[in-house]
Amino acid sequence: MVSLTRGANISIDAGPLTVVVSGAQPGMVDVMAFQLAGNRKTRNDNDFVFFNQPTSPEGAVALTGPTTLAIDLSTIPADVDTIAIAVACDDGFTAALSSLPRLGATVSGAGITVDLPAGGLTTERAAVLGEIYRRNGQWKVRNVSAGWDRGFADLVREHGVSVDDKPAESAPPATKPTASEPVVRNVAGEEKLSLEKRQRLDMRKREVHKVLLTKNAAGVRARVIIAIDKTGSMAKQYSKKVIHRVVERMLAVATQIDDDGQLEPYMYAKSYLRVPDISVGNIETWTEDYLHIYGRHGGFDYGSIGATNDELPIMNEILSSVTPGHPVLVLFFTDGGFRQKRPISELMRTASSAPVFWQFVGIGKANYGLLEQLDEMDGRVVDNAGFFALDDIDKVSDDELYQRLLSEFPDWLRAARAANILT
Repeated sequence: MVSLTRGANISIDAGPLTVVVSGAQPGMVDVMAFQLAGNRKTRNDNDFVFFNQPTSPEGAVALTGPTTLAIDLSTIPADVDTIAIAVACDDGFTAALSSLPRLGATVSGAGITVDLPAGGLTTERAAVLGEIYRRNGQWKVRNVSAGWDRGFADLVREHGVSVDDKPAESAPPATKPTASEPVVRNVAGEEKLSLEKRQRLDMRKREVHKVLLTKNAAGVRARVIIAIDKTGSMAKQYSKKVIHRVVERMLAVATQIDDDGQLEPYMYAKSYLRVPDISVGNIETWTEDYLHIYGRHGGFDYGSIGATNDELPIMNEILSSVTPGHPVLVLFFTDGGFRQKRPISELMRTASSAPVFWQFVGIGKANYGLLEQLDEMDGRVVDNAGFFALDDIDKVSDDELYQRLLSEFPDWLRAARAANILT
């Protein structure tokens, strides 16, 4: 058996699974599941599996007992990315979920058993215990342990289901209620941080969450990529470890947006290197191991990709790796040098129909040329890029940094959905 702490995840094979929820006694706590599309919402109310509707439309998810679910990953619809396993207190049970000993879920099948003990719950009366989700064609299980103080109604509304406060009510309201405020998300590895580092990360996560909440994008999930310029002109930014501090501050964005809460990093120059993911648990060693311009590091030959700019290879690589309909946020850090203006402009026009938003950030004082003209670029299906310059990131507060970084991404999400670029 593999036991996952809050925020941790593990890959599993597709096939039949059995989910058993412990600590949820019938009559006190109800067990339920949601089939969620790429926007983290149910496609319709039939994707909500609970005691009044014990089977999903295609039969892939079924409530087989008061505390058990059967899930067949091989028959999950292609437009469903996530199955959320949740619990909610019954009206007659007045305590919070934290009062229940050994609350959690066990997922077994496909050659593995995964334990998801509930962690970090305090006053919540409804919670998602875990998720079984699809990432780049691979199924994974994650311990979520996040909830809502006001219970069942807020839980189901957050997942796009139109119901009244009680599950037994037969008539839905005429209009869907406004979703309650999603919680700041925790990810694997936070529990191992020192108190000081945990507090710093928490403050940054809250600033990211605040921006997303203000822009009506809290709870959004997208693949988050960071592309880092490692050309010779960036030497000063590396030697003074400016780029190290950039990466540390970008990780807070991934914790709130990315499926796995991790950054997917590329180092680029004439060509590019796809280096290991950046997580809360490895951030300090990662910056020392992989933020270099020259030499061999972590088994990678940095000299093999050159030391001058060519953005086309890295941009084309990212575009070739996207999953249709699933959003991607690219955080692209550079000191300029976009010399191939016409080819890059054409690529941006073509890429405007892809599910990718490019947030370019200038590091240091430079003439950024084409990047400063992105907002005026015509011929695009939607505005798929933003740009701002950071002359000195150490003088920019977290509040200001994340507002500038994420101000256009939620607008792109809405425009891309309207243009049927996103599912």
